[in-house]
Amino acid sequence: MKTLIVSGKTIEHAIQKGLAELGVTQDRVQVRILEQPSKGFFGLIGTKPAKVELTVEEAAQTEDKPLAAKSQSEEGKASTSSAVQAVPEEKALSDSAQSEEKTVRASVQDQTAGVEEAKQFILDVTQSMGLEVEIAIVKRKDTVVFDISGSDLGLIIGRRGQTLDSLQYLANLVANRYSEQHVRLVLDAEQFRDRRKQTLESLAERLATKTVRTHKEMILEPMTPQERKIIHAKLQDHPKVKTYSKGEEPNRRIVIALKSQ
Repeated sequence: MKTLIVSGKTIEHAIQKGLAELGVTQDRVQVRILEQPSKGFFGLIGTKPAKVELTVEEAAQTEDKPLAAKSQSEEGKASTSSAVQAVPEEKALSDSAQSEEKTVRASVQDQTAGVEEAKQFILDVTQSMGLEVEIAIVKRKDTVVFDISGSDLGLIIGRRGQTLDSLQYLANLVANRYSEQHVRLVLDAEQFRDRRKQTLESLAERLATKTVRTHKEMILEPMTPQERKIIHAKLQDHPKVKTYSKGEEPNRRIVIALKSQ
Protein backbone atom coordinates (compact mmCIF):
# COMPACT_ATOMS: atom_id res chain seq x y z
CA MET A 1 0.00 0.00 0.00
CA LYS A 2 1.17 3.51 -0.82
CA THR A 3 1.03 6.06 2.01
CA LEU A 4 1.49 9.82 1.86
CA ILE A 5 1.50 12.45 4.62
CA VAL A 6 0.41 15.92 3.50
CA SER A 7 -0.02 19.31 5.18
CA GLY A 8 -2.48 22.04 4.22
CA LYS A 9 -4.21 25.13 5.50
CA THR A 10 -7.37 23.09 6.17
CA ILE A 11 -8.19 19.36 6.36
CA GLU A 12 -9.94 19.53 2.99
CA HIS A 13 -7.06 21.44 1.41
CA ALA A 14 -4.56 18.86 2.66
CA ILE A 15 -6.68 15.97 1.34
CA GLN A 16 -7.09 17.56 -2.11
CA LYS A 17 -3.37 18.27 -2.24
CA GLY A 18 -2.57 14.63 -1.42
CA LEU A 19 -5.07 13.27 -3.96
CA ALA A 20 -3.51 15.40 -6.68
CA GLU A 21 -0.06 14.12 -5.74
CA LEU A 22 -1.20 10.49 -5.73
CA GLY A 23 -3.32 10.86 -8.87
CA VAL A 24 -6.37 9.12 -7.38
CA THR A 25 -9.89 10.05 -6.31
CA GLN A 26 -10.95 10.30 -2.67
CA ASP A 27 -13.00 7.08 -2.76
CA ARG A 28 -9.76 5.14 -3.42
CA VAL A 29 -7.90 6.23 -0.30
CA GLN A 30 -8.17 5.90 3.43
CA VAL A 31 -7.79 9.22 5.24
CA ARG A 32 -6.37 9.57 8.74
CA ILE A 33 -6.24 13.01 10.34
CA LEU A 34 -2.93 13.44 12.14
CA GLU A 35 -3.21 17.09 13.22
CA GLN A 36 -6.10 19.54 13.25
CA PRO A 37 -5.31 23.06 11.94
CA SER A 38 -4.89 25.81 14.52
CA LYS A 39 -5.82 29.40 13.68
CA GLY A 40 -3.73 30.91 16.45
CA PHE A 41 -4.28 34.40 17.82
CA PHE A 42 -6.75 36.27 15.58
CA GLY A 43 -5.79 33.95 12.73
CA LEU A 44 -2.33 35.49 12.48
CA ILE A 45 0.01 34.36 15.27
CA GLY A 46 0.76 30.72 16.15
CA THR A 47 -1.15 29.18 13.26
CA LYS A 48 -0.56 25.49 12.50
CA PRO A 49 -1.47 23.63 9.30
CA ALA A 50 -3.62 20.53 9.10
CA LYS A 51 -1.80 17.22 8.58
CA VAL A 52 -3.39 14.09 7.09
CA GLU A 53 -2.22 10.63 6.06
CA LEU A 54 -3.58 9.17 2.82
CA THR A 55 -3.29 5.44 2.16
CA VAL A 56 -4.11 4.12 -1.32
CA GLU A 57 -6.19 0.94 -1.12
CA GLU A 58 -4.68 -2.13 -2.83
CA ALA A 59 -7.66 -2.57 -5.13
CA ALA A 60 -7.11 0.94 -6.52
CA GLN A 61 -3.51 0.08 -7.41
CA THR A 62 -4.26 -3.17 -9.24
CA GLU A 63 -7.71 -2.73 -10.77
CA ASP A 64 -6.37 -1.46 -14.12
CA LYS A 65 -4.13 -4.51 -14.78
CA PRO A 66 -6.82 -6.85 -16.27
CA LEU A 67 -7.68 -4.16 -18.81
CA ALA A 68 -4.06 -4.00 -19.97
CA ALA A 69 -3.96 -7.80 -20.43
CA LYS A 70 -7.23 -7.82 -22.32
CA SER A 71 -5.94 -5.39 -24.91
CA GLN A 72 -3.52 -8.08 -26.20
CA SER A 73 -6.11 -10.92 -26.50
CA GLU A 74 -7.84 -12.97 -29.22
CA GLU A 75 -8.26 -10.42 -31.98
CA GLY A 76 -4.91 -8.97 -32.94
CA LYS A 77 -6.10 -7.11 -36.03
CA ALA A 78 -5.15 -3.45 -36.49
CA SER A 79 -8.78 -2.24 -36.66
CA THR A 80 -9.59 -3.81 -33.28
CA SER A 81 -6.38 -2.49 -31.73
CA SER A 82 -7.25 0.99 -32.97
CA ALA A 83 -10.72 0.82 -31.44
CA VAL A 84 -9.32 -0.34 -28.10
CA GLN A 85 -6.79 2.51 -28.07
CA ALA A 86 -9.50 5.08 -28.73
CA VAL A 87 -11.26 4.34 -25.45
CA PRO A 88 -8.36 5.29 -23.15
CA GLU A 89 -7.77 8.45 -25.21
CA GLU A 90 -11.38 9.60 -24.76
CA LYS A 91 -11.18 8.66 -21.09
CA ALA A 92 -7.97 10.65 -20.72
CA LEU A 93 -9.62 13.73 -22.24
CA SER A 94 -12.62 13.28 -19.96
CA ASP A 95 -10.39 12.87 -16.90
CA SER A 96 -8.43 15.98 -17.90
CA ALA A 97 -11.62 18.05 -18.19
CA GLN A 98 -12.85 16.77 -14.82
CA SER A 99 -9.47 17.54 -13.28
CA GLU A 100 -9.60 21.12 -14.63
CA GLU A 101 -13.13 21.55 -13.31
CA LYS A 102 -12.06 20.28 -9.88
CA THR A 103 -9.09 22.66 -9.87
CA VAL A 104 -11.30 25.67 -10.68
CA ARG A 105 -13.87 24.61 -8.09
CA ALA A 106 -11.18 24.09 -5.46
CA SER A 107 -9.70 27.51 -6.30
CA VAL A 108 -13.06 29.26 -5.82
CA GLN A 109 -13.71 27.37 -2.58
CA ASP A 110 -10.21 28.18 -1.36
CA GLN A 111 -10.65 31.89 -2.07
CA THR A 112 -14.04 31.84 -0.35
CA ALA A 113 -12.46 30.22 2.70
CA GLY A 114 -9.92 33.06 2.88
CA VAL A 115 -12.65 35.70 2.67
CA GLU A 116 -14.68 34.00 5.41
CA GLU A 117 -11.62 33.75 7.67
CA ALA A 118 -10.93 37.47 7.15
CA LYS A 119 -14.56 38.30 7.93
CA GLN A 120 -14.39 36.32 11.17
CA PHE A 121 -11.14 38.08 12.03
CA ILE A 122 -12.79 41.51 11.71
CA LEU A 123 -15.77 40.34 13.79
CA ASP A 124 -13.42 39.05 16.51
CA VAL A 125 -11.43 42.29 16.60
CA THR A 126 -14.49 44.54 16.72
CA GLN A 127 -16.05 42.37 19.42
CA SER A 128 -12.88 42.74 21.49
CA MET A 129 -13.33 46.51 21.07
CA GLY A 130 -16.82 46.22 22.54
CA LEU A 131 -18.55 46.86 19.20
CA GLU A 132 -21.32 44.96 17.48
CA VAL A 133 -21.06 45.22 13.72
CA GLU A 134 -22.36 43.53 10.61
CA ILE A 135 -20.31 42.93 7.47
CA ALA A 136 -21.82 42.82 3.99
CA ILE A 137 -19.52 41.21 1.41
CA VAL A 138 -19.58 42.84 -2.03
CA LYS A 139 -17.58 41.06 -4.73
CA ARG A 140 -16.21 43.19 -7.56
CA LYS A 141 -14.00 42.38 -10.53
CA ASP A 142 -10.65 42.29 -8.74
CA THR A 143 -11.56 43.11 -5.13
CA VAL A 144 -13.81 41.96 -2.31
CA VAL A 145 -15.33 44.81 -0.29
CA PHE A 146 -16.26 44.41 3.38
CA ASP A 147 -18.97 47.00 4.01
CA ILE A 148 -19.08 47.39 7.80
CA SER A 149 -22.21 48.72 9.50
CA GLY A 150 -23.09 49.28 13.15
CA SER A 151 -22.73 51.86 15.90
CA ASP A 152 -19.62 53.78 16.99
CA LEU A 153 -17.89 53.13 13.67
CA GLY A 154 -15.67 56.11 14.31
CA LEU A 155 -13.56 53.79 16.48
CA ILE A 156 -13.07 51.47 13.52
CA ILE A 157 -12.33 54.29 11.06
CA GLY A 158 -9.92 56.21 13.27
CA ARG A 159 -8.21 59.50 12.46
CA ARG A 160 -8.31 59.99 8.68
CA GLY A 161 -9.02 56.27 8.26
CA GLN A 162 -5.79 55.08 9.83
CA THR A 163 -7.45 52.40 11.98
CA LEU A 164 -9.55 51.22 9.04
CA ASP A 165 -6.41 50.99 6.89
CA SER A 166 -4.62 48.97 9.58
CA LEU A 167 -7.56 46.56 9.90
CA GLN A 168 -7.66 46.25 6.10
CA TYR A 169 -3.97 45.35 6.01
CA LEU A 170 -4.40 42.66 8.69
CA ALA A 171 -7.58 41.30 7.06
CA ASN A 172 -5.67 40.88 3.79
CA LEU A 173 -2.96 38.94 5.62
CA VAL A 174 -5.57 36.59 7.10
CA ALA A 175 -7.44 36.11 3.81
CA ASN A 176 -4.30 35.25 1.85
CA ARG A 177 -3.05 32.92 4.57
CA TYR A 178 -6.10 30.72 3.93
CA SER A 179 -6.31 31.16 0.14
CA GLU A 180 -4.17 29.75 -2.67
CA GLN A 181 -5.50 32.45 -5.04
CA HIS A 182 -4.57 36.05 -4.19
CA VAL A 183 -7.40 37.95 -2.50
CA ARG A 184 -7.58 41.76 -2.38
CA LEU A 185 -9.86 43.03 0.38
CA VAL A 186 -11.09 46.59 0.86
CA LEU A 187 -12.67 47.58 4.17
CA ASP A 188 -15.23 50.37 4.22
CA ALA A 189 -17.51 51.86 6.90
CA GLU A 190 -20.22 54.49 6.45
CA GLN A 191 -18.99 55.14 2.88
CA PHE A 192 -15.74 56.48 4.36
CA ARG A 193 -13.72 55.56 1.26
CA ASP A 194 -15.93 57.65 -1.06
CA ARG A 195 -16.07 60.57 1.38
CA ARG A 196 -12.30 60.52 1.84
CA LYS A 197 -11.77 60.45 -1.93
CA GLN A 198 -14.00 63.51 -2.39
CA THR A 199 -12.12 65.34 0.40
CA LEU A 200 -8.73 64.60 -1.18
CA GLU A 201 -9.88 65.64 -4.65
CA SER A 202 -11.19 68.95 -3.29
CA LEU A 203 -7.89 69.47 -1.46
CA ALA A 204 -5.95 68.77 -4.65
CA GLU A 205 -7.96 71.36 -6.60
CA ARG A 206 -7.55 74.04 -3.91
CA LEU A 207 -3.80 73.55 -3.60
CA ALA A 208 -3.36 73.45 -7.37
CA THR A 209 -5.12 76.81 -7.62
CA LYS A 210 -2.93 78.21 -4.83
CA THR A 211 0.22 76.95 -6.57
CA VAL A 212 -0.76 78.74 -9.78
CA ARG A 213 -1.58 81.95 -7.89
CA THR A 214 1.52 82.06 -5.66
CA HIS A 215 4.00 80.30 -7.95
CA LYS A 216 5.09 78.27 -4.92
CA GLU A 217 5.22 74.51 -4.49
CA MET A 218 2.68 72.97 -2.15
CA ILE A 219 3.91 70.07 0.00
CA LEU A 220 1.13 67.90 1.41
CA GLU A 221 1.15 65.92 4.64
CA PRO A 222 2.28 62.28 4.54
CA MET A 223 -0.31 59.97 2.97
CA THR A 224 -0.80 56.32 2.21
CA PRO A 225 -0.03 55.09 -1.33
CA GLN A 226 -3.79 54.81 -2.02
CA GLU A 227 -4.41 58.42 -1.00
CA ARG A 228 -1.44 59.70 -2.99
CA LYS A 229 -2.81 57.88 -6.01
CA ILE A 230 -6.08 59.85 -5.71
CA ILE A 231 -4.20 63.18 -5.70
CA HIS A 232 -2.01 62.20 -8.66
CA ALA A 233 -5.03 61.01 -10.65
CA LYS A 234 -7.01 64.19 -9.95
CA LEU A 235 -4.25 66.51 -11.18
CA GLN A 236 -2.65 64.42 -13.91
CA ASP A 237 -4.45 66.37 -16.68
CA HIS A 238 -4.14 69.80 -15.04
CA PRO A 239 -2.81 72.28 -17.61
CA LYS A 240 -0.54 74.25 -15.25
CA VAL A 241 0.61 72.02 -12.39
CA LYS A 242 2.28 68.65 -11.96
CA THR A 243 2.61 66.30 -8.99
CA TYR A 244 5.36 64.06 -7.70
CA SER A 245 6.14 62.23 -4.48
CA LYS A 246 9.19 62.55 -2.24
CA GLY A 247 10.42 61.01 0.98
CA GLU A 248 10.30 57.48 2.35
CA GLU A 249 7.37 55.53 3.76
CA PRO A 250 5.55 56.18 6.01
CA ASN A 251 6.46 59.87 5.58
CA ARG A 252 6.22 60.02 1.80
CA ARG A 253 4.51 63.22 0.61
CA ILE A 254 3.06 64.68 -2.57
CA VAL A 255 4.44 67.91 -4.00
CA ILE A 256 2.33 70.10 -6.29
CA ALA A 257 4.48 72.30 -8.51
CA LEU A 258 4.13 74.48 -11.63
CA LYS A 259 4.81 72.83 -14.97
CA SER A 260 7.81 74.10 -16.90
CA GLN A 261 6.84 76.68 -19.48
